[in-house]
Amino acid sequence: MRCILSLITLGALVLLGDQSWARRDALTAEQKSQLERIDRVLVDVIVLSDKGSLDAKPLVDVVVTRMKELDYTTVTDPTQPHDVELKIKCEQRKTWEGTTTMGSDADLPDAPSRIWKGPACQLGYLLNGKKMAWRKEVRTDFDDAQAAAMLAKAGDPTAYAMAKLQARLEEYDFPALITAEWGQEARLFRLYDDPKTPVARKVKLVALFGDLFSVKAIPRLLDGLNGADRSIAKASALALGNIGQKDTIPVLIKTMKSGPPDLRAPAAKALGIVGALHGDFTIVDPLLETLNTEDVAVKTEVAWALGKLPDMRAYEPLFTLQKSLYRVHENDADPNLVKLKEAVNWSIKQIDTWEHVQ
Repeated sequence: MRCILSLITLGALVLLGDQSWARRDALTAEQKSQLERIDRVLVDVIVLSDKGSLDAKPLVDVVVTRMKELDYTTVTDPTQPHDVELKIKCEQRKTWEGTTTMGSDADLPDAPSRIWKGPACQLGYLLNGKKMAWRKEVRTDFDDAQAAAMLAKAGDPTAYAMAKLQARLEEYDFPALITAEWGQEARLFRLYDDPKTPVARKVKLVALFGDLFSVKAIPRLLDGLNGADRSIAKASALALGNIGQKDTIPVLIKTMKSGPPDLRAPAAKALGIVGALHGDFTIVDPLLETLNTEDVAVKTEVAWALGKLPDMRAYEPLFTLQKSLYRVHENDADPNLVKLKEAVNWSIKQIDTWEHVQ
């Protein structure tokens, strides 16, 4: 019963996170197989301004160059053989073609916005001529090209807006995102392993490994967890939690208890997810030992973790901690204590619920 409750709790938390897995599960086996074999990509870019259609070549060149970073073969002639069509529409005044009004990918920051009317590029793809659900959008930091160009003394507002959109396409990692959408781990691994890949991009790739539940990525993530770069190490800990392999529990416990200070909280968070996923109550004692830490961030993640795997051994320690936080309110000067109190209250409720079910 405890395992069932912990899995229900974990499922609810997962649903609040990344939703791309749900869309991918909706694909047929044939579609998944096709996506995993994609190599030749037809690039189709449309550029629209207040003056009408514009030459798309500058943006086509950017997209072609970016897709080659993941070793795709690109074509721009629709009569040439291709496996998929990548469509990008860039507009000075965007016309919405987005996802649903709420839920799923519509809640993500790079999803097409229903209310944005300024310069934007919308990205999507067609498989066998069918528009697929994956949709992304890049926007300028201004919604009025004419006013922005005037303020920047940049002259033509159309040219100014398109230059800004081109810059966004040059920095936005849509090639990695769409590669993850297509389930092509090998391309992502090659990019991650390339010593020329910037650290910031590697951190994003690590997050994608977690979103893909990529078991094959675990050796890289373990290396990243123990590596010198802290940003990669933190991302690796969280990705290990998302992937949820039971074999990673010992290293997560070790990192939580005696790892570098800034890695202990991510390790605790990951440990709670993996332990709940497998109903492994051996994590409870290490969590309770770590609950005594003076580090509020670590204590908070430990409290959350204890709620994901309800166990009566955690009730008294959490209740004692709850009493010590009695005077902490939502408008408290220390927001970290507010977060800690929220985690403790939630976890106590999970244990109470389990007891009631029992």
